Amino acid sequence: MRIALDYRPALRARTGVGSWAFHLARALAARGDVDLTLFSSSWKDRPHPDDLARLGGARVVDRRWPVRVLNFSWHRLEWPSIERLAGLDFDIAHSLHPLLMPARRAAQVVTIHDLDFLENPGRAEAEMRRDYPRLVREHAHRAAHVIAVSHYTARQIERHLDLPASRVSVCYPGGPEWMGLAGQPAHRSPEHILFVGTLERRKNIGTLLDAYAALVGRRPESPPLVLAGRARAEAAVWLEQIARRPLAGRVRYLGYVSEEERQRLFETAALFVFPSLEEGFGLPVVEAMAAGVPVIVSNRGALPEVVAEAGLVVEAEDADALSSAMERMLADAALQAAMVAQGLRRAAGFRWDETAVSVLAAYQRARERCT
Repeated sequence: MRIALDYRPALRARTGVGSWAFHLARALAARGDVDLTLFSSSWKDRPHPDDLARLGGARVVDRRWPVRVLNFSWHRLEWPSIERLAGLDFDIAHSLHPLLMPARRAAQVVTIHDLDFLENPGRAEAEMRRDYPRLVREHAHRAAHVIAVSHYTARQIERHLDLPASRVSVCYPGGPEWMGLAGQPAHRSPEHILFVGTLERRKNIGTLLDAYAALVGRRPESPPLVLAGRARAEAAVWLEQIARRPLAGRVRYLGYVSEEERQRLFETAALFVFPSLEEGFGLPVVEAMAAGVPVIVSNRGALPEVVAEAGLVVEAEDADALSSAMERMLADAALQAAMVAQGLRRAAGFRWDETAVSVLAAYQRARERCT
């Protein structure tokens, strides 16, 4: 099977879709039974040599079309085809976002991570806000098959896009490379409460800060709160808040962190808190569970599905409930131990090699629909 995979999301800092792109490419390339081409295009960003060394079974086609220019041409003009750009023929053209990669003959597959841009367009970034809500329904119906990253997202696709369940496959992402699937986490010396993710409205940072302020008011000995992730424009108000009492000196903002630093942060976390208003999956939650860190998540999106019984689930916008859950987890050693054990077992179920198997099955269904 000749596969063209849109690798552009992995060119910059690998979070979210970029992580999905890299790890899916690596899992497919490792199989040896597919002809995988990674399509890269950017004016200034090139695939990192270290990453390419880990993708040994894949061919890379790297062009110098600016991302915005190519997206505009693909989304509005449906040109040029991936066959023309790559100079190759393909059986599958897989876009890792909801809009199609133009193709002459290849069966087209799209991945939908979530539909927050459709339900809450004001939270989306400019290009996504411009094109995705207007085009997503049409592109999903034109696709030979659609991949969803969770059952929650699959239900959203069926409801909002009127796509039958037979046209959608759920392909869970895998866990982090560094997780110890043998059973026990590495020795940890808990230093902080951790949040990892982009600082944006969808991540519900305001509620997290209010909950933490209430926690330290009741329990001054609580560990500091660490926020790791890129800050969008709306984060300015939260960055100002953490510079004032009672959060000054208690909350640290690190910005985007490397994969190595990300691992260290998880390994030294007392607990992980992820109160998002919407998540199609939530990879940082799996990372936390894999590191043996007890987790608290909101009751929104796919988070309850991902955590199952391996963490505490609270109402997303209830700061008091979130604060109480953090206090309970910090104070109850038996609860911590139970959540760590369940989290390790849960994380072990998310494997990129199994992701590749389910994605290949989706490709086969796409090919069958086009014959």
